[in-house]
Amino acid sequence: MSLNVLVIGAGMGGLSAALAFQQQGHRVTVMERVEDIRPVGAAISLWSNGVKVMHQLGLGATIERLSGDMQRMRYLRHDGELLSDFSLMPLYDDVQQRACPIARAALQKILFDAVGAEHIELGQHCVDYASDADGVTAFFSNGRQVTADLLIVADGTHSKLRNKIIGRPVERQYVGYVNWNVRVPATTKLAPLDSWDQYVGESKRVSLMPMGTGGNADAEQEFYCFFDVPLPADMPNEPARYREELREHFSGWSGAVHTLIEHFDPARMARVEIHDIEPLETLTDTRVALLGDAAHGMAPDLGQGGCQAMEDAWVLAQLVQKSLEDAPTPDDALRQALDNYNSARVKRVGEIVARARTRAEMIHGHTPALTQNWYDELSHEDGQGVREGIKKTILGGPLG
Repeated sequence: MSLNVLVIGAGMGGLSAALAFQQQGHRVTVMERVEDIRPVGAAISLWSNGVKVMHQLGLGATIERLSGDMQRMRYLRHDGELLSDFSLMPLYDDVQQRACPIARAALQKILFDAVGAEHIELGQHCVDYASDADGVTAFFSNGRQVTADLLIVADGTHSKLRNKIIGRPVERQYVGYVNWNVRVPATTKLAPLDSWDQYVGESKRVSLMPMGTGGNADAEQEFYCFFDVPLPADMPNEPARYREELREHFSGWSGAVHTLIEHFDPARMARVEIHDIEPLETLTDTRVALLGDAAHGMAPDLGQGGCQAMEDAWVLAQLVQKSLEDAPTPDDALRQALDNYNSARVKRVGEIVARARTRAEMIHGHTPALTQNWYDELSHEDGQGVREGIKKTILGGPLG
């Protein structure tokens, strides 16, 4: 049976869900609030579990071609002294898929084109919904109403519909640090072209990750770079002062860090105060599923936000398809599928949200003694512990 599926949000989660349901023969419409899609953030460190979902959706080969070749990881002290340097290849062998760090704009275009512009409506702000056994109706700020069999809410970390689905207010929580992120041309003057380099010290972090070309006009290899600084929330965001601010925050750091600070284009940089939400007890309402950042907005310190959105999309589509085959009526099928979606996703994403918060606090000096212990451990790190932690997260996903 073919369903009418309405997706709210054209980010990674919403578009992944749209494509997964399209490929099963369902009629899908995506409604997006903004009139011009501009991805937030420079890039995404797409780990193997997310790439596996993209392969299932037929996009993996394109993503691998445009993404960075991240073969190893290095940690360095803030003054440039090497702490550890280890290969990621044993991890990739164990999980049977490499990571694919890639420009957010490139990934979103790949997904957008796969879904098809004719199935995506921009400038449509969903503000409410009403559902019962017969269907679900979404209400938009322009007075429009759209009825479907299934509503997928993927409207991001600032979700307007999350509170209704959960049945209580859900507040975003400041994690405690600010992240400046940007793409820069890759050069060995900054870092090895196959290594994810991270400078750490003073509860701050600077990262350079190879992210491929992303299909840029010059076919130029780029680094995805970010600067993390623990700061109070709600400080002024002044793009004209980004370089000056980073010079101040990273005074006395390695020459490579200061080369990077002088190297980036402030017009391409984003400044984000990092927030998450508490793990939720449910991700569903009658004929409604919540996914992506709307369901589990998390700190980026595990690199799992986008990957979990992709997992959500894949799991939901698979469960709906199985229930349609097994249940006596479409209504029964959707009720069963949404119950199973909760069972499959609530615990997994809740644990990852909590782990990401714990890691963010460790990296950024929430408890200074723990952060110092981490610095000390990095000087003895042979990679085994890091690889095993990432491996556990990847293999806990729906595709192993």
